[in-house]
Order: sequence, then C-alpha cells, then structure tokens
Amino acid sequence: VQLQASGGGLVQPGDSLRLSCAASGRTFHMGWFRQAPGKEREFVATAPLSGGVAYYADSVKGRFTISRDNAKNTVYLQMNSLTPEDTAIYYCAARQTRIVVSSIRFPASYDYWGQGTEVTVSS
Repeated sequence: VQLQASGGGLVQPGDSLRLSCAASGRTFHMGWFRQAPGKEREFVATAPLSGGVAYYADSVKGRFTISRDNAKNTVYLQMNSLTPEDTAIYYCAARQTRIVVSSIRFPASYDYWGQGTEVTVSS
C-alpha cells in the first residue's frame, strides 16, 4: 500500500487547514502523526473503517477532526484553530488490520507511511 499525503502549507495562527492522504489499497486503520524539528514523531489522530471510534491526541482534541472516505481509500485531517505549536511535518500512516486501542498511538503499530506534508503556523 502506498500513501500520498497533501494539503500542507503556511498559515497564520487561528487559521484552518485540511490534509488529505490517499491510499493505493484498502486499509483498516488510517491515521496521522506529526514531527516537529528536534522532536520525536507523535500521534495526532487515527480512525478505523466506518463505524469505528476515532482517537485523538489530547493536544488536538476539539480542534482537529479525522474522517475517512472509504470508497476513495482516503483519510482527511481537518485542522482548526491552528497554533504555532502545531507546526510540524504531518505523516499519514496505515495498517491493513485492526490495531488494538492500547497501541494506536505508537508509530510501530502502523505498517505503511506517507511521505509527509509540512504545516507551518506563523504570523
């Protein structure tokens, strides 16, 4: 499975941005991680196939929304009320089988990764 992420850019604090990630094949879990300069890759959000529960990092809960279009094998990340702390390279990730809840926040739980799309929040 290949993942192609897009939608990053330079925005001002308080702005919104929507990221997209298209998969070349069917996946069960699709999610987003991010990595800021000098920091480790961190979990942002993940969603299983339709009907499942989405999970978010506490730092983005209430501001970011993950959604999926299973017909298009695509996952989206709607990011609202962006702050400079959201500046990072955002990576989409996927796995073709279910991930247990206790493991959804670990990068090692995902088998496939996109190339990353850069998000910069600055005034």
